[in-house]
Amino acid sequence: MDAIVSGGAEATVVRLALLIALIAVVEAGLGVLGRRLSAALGEELILDLRTAVFDHVQRMPVAFFTRTRTGALVSRLNNDVIGAQRAFSNTLSTVVGNLVTLVLTLAVMLTLSWQITLLALALLPVFVIPARRMGRRMAGMQREAAALNAAMGTRMTERFSAPGATLVKLFGSPEEESEQFAVRARRVRDIGVRTATAQTVFITALTLVSALALALVYGVGGRLALGGTLEPGAVVALALLLTRLYAPLTSLAGARVEVMSALVSFERVFEILDLEPLIQDTPDARELPPGPVSVEFDDVRFGYPSADKVSLASLEEVATLDTRGGDVVLHGISFRAEPGQTVALVGSSGAGKSTIAGLLPRLYDVDSGAVRVGGADVRELTAASLRATVGMVTQDGHLFHDTVRANLLLARPEATGPELWDALRRARLDTLVRALPDGLDTVVGSGATGSRAVSASA
Repeated sequence: MDAIVSGGAEATVVRLALLIALIAVVEAGLGVLGRRLSAALGEELILDLRTAVFDHVQRMPVAFFTRTRTGALVSRLNNDVIGAQRAFSNTLSTVVGNLVTLVLTLAVMLTLSWQITLLALALLPVFVIPARRMGRRMAGMQREAAALNAAMGTRMTERFSAPGATLVKLFGSPEEESEQFAVRARRVRDIGVRTATAQTVFITALTLVSALALALVYGVGGRLALGGTLEPGAVVALALLLTRLYAPLTSLAGARVEVMSALVSFERVFEILDLEPLIQDTPDARELPPGPVSVEFDDVRFGYPSADKVSLASLEEVATLDTRGGDVVLHGISFRAEPGQTVALVGSSGAGKSTIAGLLPRLYDVDSGAVRVGGADVRELTAASLRATVGMVTQDGHLFHDTVRANLLLARPEATGPELWDALRRARLDTLVRALPDGLDTVVGSGATGSRAVSASA
């Protein structure tokens, strides 16, 4: 560059041009490689997190689902997992490519003038400190938006189910429901506008700092050139390199803000994964042998667990969870039923009949006493073998949106067609199923009343 100014040294021009070209090629190559790597890591992260959360939630006790808002739970599995992915897919390649560019550019600048390079680095805190503050601010807005999206998801899940829609039409007001939903939607919109505005102001401020730094280099470098300390060509080269230095700094500062926002999603996902299931197989749990078994309740006392043991405040949309357990439902219940014996439990609503039925397949654990199946405490048996032996027809049947066949196979995946028809015949529902448009292959859902009875009874 100085050779151009003084009118000679063609080799210097060539070396400088090759160096700039090399930096550009390395940056482009690393950008492509980083994007490919970050995309692979991001998609793998989504796969691992989704399967881990789904598997973990399925192992949670029934008490967890009775308290949790379904929409909030689904939001963790979808929105928050994708939000966590952004920390990898959108920022990893940016960080890697920009760090390499930063190091190479600094090395070249130091060879030209260490004084101006240090002067340029003196402005580094202007990038770091605002990025930290902006990251915290963005994280707060992200938490608020995530909570609102979860609330809207819950409202849609409840109102768009057949029972929920029926209840709203019979006793509620669709207009009022829409307005309540719109209130939350508008709040999410406002947060989105504030977020975009804050990001724009942040990036604009950093760009302004870069422009001021460029003016500073020309000013200080020009004085050094006039004094003979620095050659004019070096000043021009430093100015060009400074733009290459501050561009990745601006990008890295923005990446930090994005990562802080993505960490909110990580927190919400791991809140679920850190919640330990109350009911789990013990390490030495044994299989329950197939065949007829006796059932025994031995001085059983039971009260439903407190909210803080089975749920999260954020999933229930409350500030803190209640630490008080439910009232004791069963007080010293004892009885025994032998294989082939029919036992009827009679009592008023809320007396504990359904609770007793739920303790048998170990949907809950007793507070004291023991429930025994085949002479073994249910807490000493594997859940799979216990539930393969104990059949239970709930008061409110539920169908998954699938065929009748698929719903029936949920209990016995290996069952054949003749076995399914035999089960329907014994439940006196074979005639009903044969009358359906496609028989066992008729697609039904939770709103299908007749088909609900099919799966519940069979």
